[in-house]
Amino acid sequence: MKPARAVASPMSLGTVSHLAFGVADLDRSLAFYRDVLGMRVRDDRSHRTGASAMYTAGRGKSERRVANLSWDGSDTFLVLSQFPDATGEAIKLDQVGINHIALWVDDVRSLYERLSTAGVTFVAEPVEFDAKGYGLATGTVVTCLLEDPDGIILQFDQHLQPGQL
Repeated sequence: MKPARAVASPMSLGTVSHLAFGVADLDRSLAFYRDVLGMRVRDDRSHRTGASAMYTAGRGKSERRVANLSWDGSDTFLVLSQFPDATGEAIKLDQVGINHIALWVDDVRSLYERLSTAGVTFVAEPVEFDAKGYGLATGTVVTCLLEDPDGIILQFDQHLQPGQL
């Protein structure tokens, strides 16, 4: 791949449209994202993909099952796709590629307790950091990390202002 060169006028970027995760078992992943995390399923169907073999790990598969899920009040959605004969493992923190996603939530500690009670195993229990590390001027950020059924790392963050418990 050639290095990108500077352009005269930078393009305007908006918010994230969607995140896409390849999963081994879509039913198992739906049970986690829908039933445990509380996401809403927008669509669940099989369809042909227009991606060439170079974008499908060389398998050239053109049929996949896809489910789109959303968070309440957000236009951003999550795509879970299951390709026949999919292989591989989720990458871990500090490996090349997207190694985790982080989502803002209202109450990390309550979420941690609810998910722990549901049997979810956490990679990191809730811990506090200075919000400046997140580019925020004041307060702290409470964060925790877990793995989904395929080992994809999810992080949940909560911004606490000074004086908040």
